[in-house]
Amino acid sequence: MSLTSAAANDVGVAPLPPDQSRHRWWILAIVCIAQLMVVLDASIVNIALPSAQHDLGFSNGNRQWVITAYALAFGSLLLLGGRIADLFGRKITFLVGLAGFAGASALGGAAHSFGMLVGARTAQGLFGALLAPAALSLLTTTFTDAKSARRRSASSAASPARAQPSACCWAAS
Repeated sequence: MSLTSAAANDVGVAPLPPDQSRHRWWILAIVCIAQLMVVLDASIVNIALPSAQHDLGFSNGNRQWVITAYALAFGSLLLLGGRIADLFGRKITFLVGLAGFAGASALGGAAHSFGMLVGARTAQGLFGALLAPAALSLLTTTFTDAKSARRRSASSAASPARAQPSACCWAAS
């Protein structure tokens, strides 16, 4: 057993198999592209919104719903998406979120009515809320090594939560 794998087992982190360590960088690239899709989608719709409004014939007052539908669904379901990733697995949640997000994007691009566009944007927010936390948790589990795990375990033993607050910080002015 090598020193690296022995140290990894000491802190409770299994060493990566050789084939998985080679694919770590591919995983990083895929997760980064997925995160870029989620973040970029929130702002890129502003560029396409005038032509979508002209093609679908909705009012200026309804323009806000195209943006708000995504933001509301994404923001309100983000914690639930993280919990689903914990319950059903990071990888499957990531793949479902990615496929659903791509499908909802295609549906939004092919929308024939304002309601269909808002529904597609809501679905994008829902699947984005699955995709984002699963992607970040995949990163944290893919890029663990024994050295950083030892640092985390050592720093948790001396965490500031266990320390007493300084009197100078709490002194009244």
